[in-house]
Amino acid sequence: MKDLIKDIVIALAIVLVITAVVKPTIVKEHSMEPTLYENNYLLINKLAYKTGDEKQGDIIVFKSGLQDEKGNSKLLIKRIIGLPGDEVTVKDGNVFINGIQLHEEYLNDGITTGEVIDYTVPEDHFFVMGDNRLVSIDSRDPSVGCVSEDAILGKAFVRLYPFSEIGGLY
Repeated sequence: MKDLIKDIVIALAIVLVITAVVKPTIVKEHSMEPTLYENNYLLINKLAYKTGDEKQGDIIVFKSGLQDEKGNSKLLIKRIIGLPGDEVTVKDGNVFINGIQLHEEYLNDGITTGEVIDYTVPEDHFFVMGDNRLVSIDSRDPSVGCVSEDAILGKAFVRLYPFSEIGGLY
């Protein structure tokens, strides 16, 4: 009996440690296609940015100012495009960071709609966009805007489902 209790306590401790670091999530929208599709099952590293190690191109999950059907803050998944202090310009279907055009091979259609002219990303914020730029509601839209560092839940780092696409996200 002591061994069973010991095993249960160890198992619970392992579960608590894992859930403190990793959060599962399911993609609910089409804004990250072709990188992520609806019903992809992902793991989020909740500790990835505790040291401020955000990078352009990271895929993040964050609490937005939008509300879901229950009135809760809607979670969104997007790609970091601009870091704090970066100057972002979107024009003629292209994205420029600090005057240098981004080459985004992960885009669904290769075109970024909308226009943003010489926008400086505020301190402790990130300019994010979905990979499916025609349908993505992201930092180009004032209802989302730039994402506060405090709103980021973590970095998506692995896809677990569908099984045929298991692997790391880059």
